[in-house]
Amino acid sequence: MFDEASDRSEPGAGAARQIFAVGDLVAGVRRLLDDSVGRVWVAGEISNLRQPASGHAYFTLKDDDAQLRCALFRGAARRLVFEPEDGMAVLAYGELTVYEPRGDLQLIVRNLEPRGEGALQLAFEQLRARLEREGLFDEGLKRPLPDAPRRVGVVTSATGAALHDVLRVAEGRHGGTPILLAPTRVQGAGAEVEVAAALAAIATRPEVDVVLLVRGGGSLEDLQAFNHEAVARAIRACPVPVVCGVGHEVDVTIADLAADLRAPTPSAAAAAAVPDGERMADELAASTAWLVRAADARIDEAEASLRHWHTALRGLAPSARLALQAERFTTALRGLRRGLAMGLERGEARLSAHAGRLDSLSPLAVLGRGYALVQRADDGAIVRAPGDVGAGDPLRIRLADGEIEADVRPPRGAPRG
Repeated sequence: MFDEASDRSEPGAGAARQIFAVGDLVAGVRRLLDDSVGRVWVAGEISNLRQPASGHAYFTLKDDDAQLRCALFRGAARRLVFEPEDGMAVLAYGELTVYEPRGDLQLIVRNLEPRGEGALQLAFEQLRARLEREGLFDEGLKRPLPDAPRRVGVVTSATGAALHDVLRVAEGRHGGTPILLAPTRVQGAGAEVEVAAALAAIATRPEVDVVLLVRGGGSLEDLQAFNHEAVARAIRACPVPVVCGVGHEVDVTIADLAADLRAPTPSAAAAAAVPDGERMADELAASTAWLVRAADARIDEAEASLRHWHTALRGLAPSARLALQAERFTTALRGLRRGLAMGLERGEARLSAHAGRLDSLSPLAVLGRGYALVQRADDGAIVRAPGDVGAGDPLRIRLADGEIEADVRPPRGAPRG
């Protein structure tokens, strides 16, 4: 017979009961989950997606065996690189907890990644379209690469084949170009954060003039670190040009589109950034020859100019100017002498002519013909008539060859006074 007192599924009459309020029990379960489980990655398919105006997103994550309610709050939703859709396979990362008002098991999603080639490709196309609308891939933003970088920065895995390819090509082209590595993970959860940080860090190092962002080939899932918005913005924020060589030639990532130059492989990225030493030597030789020719031409021009100015300065020297002035003075003096001589000759001729005319009018010429000039001795007045003098007046008589003095006597037969 069944003994009810011995049924251990029911408390005994004297056993102490531990009674929980519903809220306390659910809260205890929540604390237990927080302490024991914490954050987890969960794979599943999105269903019942709701995206209200608040910016939050609510959906159910399910597989063939179970389903789990999920909440994606606005801040985390803004960081997604794709638009969630019903039926999309995803990886959700977050805290497993209990929504106490309803007692529902719930995942607070902190990050969401598409899963599977189709979902990853959809996420890629969505992010590409959004960043393209923003203008992040515009050709006008692309910067030219330096011809001879002082130092080349490389962002990649320190153990990957991509680094060896870059070093091999750089050594073959121009072994003197310094290479600086910023090591980082290039795949796996959170790798995009490390890649963006490495880009920001290496660009601040002195003399880095160009950065190579490289990794080898792989599946679309392997290349996911280079299909994140954070990496694209880190490329555009980099103060020096970025060459992206990710995967194989057929692989195109968001990083390729954002970079200043997309190279099909890591080796091609190194060839684009590191100058060709042989070509530089040829160009240097050609430039040297051109400079020599140009220098010779300038020297010839300078010598010709020097000769011209030497001749010009010699003509402006004080001795040359004095010699020129002396020659001009001598010429002027000869001209003056000739002019004076001619003037004297003309003057003498005019003087002779005037003298002849004056001589013909001179009383002396009349005296030479036997006439005399009679003047009163006391005042020199010319005596023209007998009445101009009186008896006894002294006279001075001028002849052609001299003078005589005389006194006036009354005419004979005149009565004496």
